[in-house]
Amino acid sequence: MSIETWPEQPARGTSGTSGGHTDQPQIYQAVDIRSDHYVTCPAVGRTQEARRAETRRLLLDAATDLFARQGYHATSVEAVAAAADRTTGALYNHFGGKSGLLVALLEDWIAQTVAGLTAGLPSLSDLDGRLAGMWTGLIASDDASADAWLLLEFELWLHAVRDPEIGQIGAERFRQMRTGLAGALEDWAIEFGFHLPGPSDEVASQLIALLTGMAFQHRLDPDAISTGAVLAGLRRLLELTPEPARLTI
Repeated sequence: MSIETWPEQPARGTSGTSGGHTDQPQIYQAVDIRSDHYVTCPAVGRTQEARRAETRRLLLDAATDLFARQGYHATSVEAVAAAADRTTGALYNHFGGKSGLLVALLEDWIAQTVAGLTAGLPSLSDLDGRLAGMWTGLIASDDASADAWLLLEFELWLHAVRDPEIGQIGAERFRQMRTGLAGALEDWAIEFGFHLPGPSDEVASQLIALLTGMAFQHRLDPDAISTGAVLAGLRRLLELTPEPARLTI
């Protein structure tokens, strides 16, 4: 039996939405050449979950760029949806509105910070390698996105300070970050035979403050902040002696 298929045209420009893509699955019609019998079936390919994940990522990427360049208040949901080539309905479906986008970006920012702090650390066999690895993972970014993330970080921080709801979300994520790092510090102290200079949660807070503060400076002036300088600061904070030879990475 011969079968031919072609995509149906989806409804576009529904009320209250822009004309971009939705998360609806692509529908195809199959034609039985012998009987002219039409059968409607879903397209073979990506799952609906994959399409939703792609839409969410595109909307977040568009919001990252627009919030960074124009600011949160100057950016409309319509502009974000258009930049992502998605409908405003898709944006509301995923995030509930512009404030939901901001919360998701805040969570992304902190998740990326955590990922940067921990990426590849288990494979490093010495303490200085792990301390330096936290720094290099934190600042790792391609040139195209570094400037946007610098602006977005300040935008997110300002709104987290001004908006109690967003501030609570940010505070909780930082608590999780501190807890994870505190546990790692306790393990490292046992593994490498040194004593933490204070309670692990306090030391973790101080390390995060040093790393993120240096990262802000590095984004503005990379040549002024070397890996060696950061590593020396981390070792001083942990009261480790003697200091290592300066690295210039």
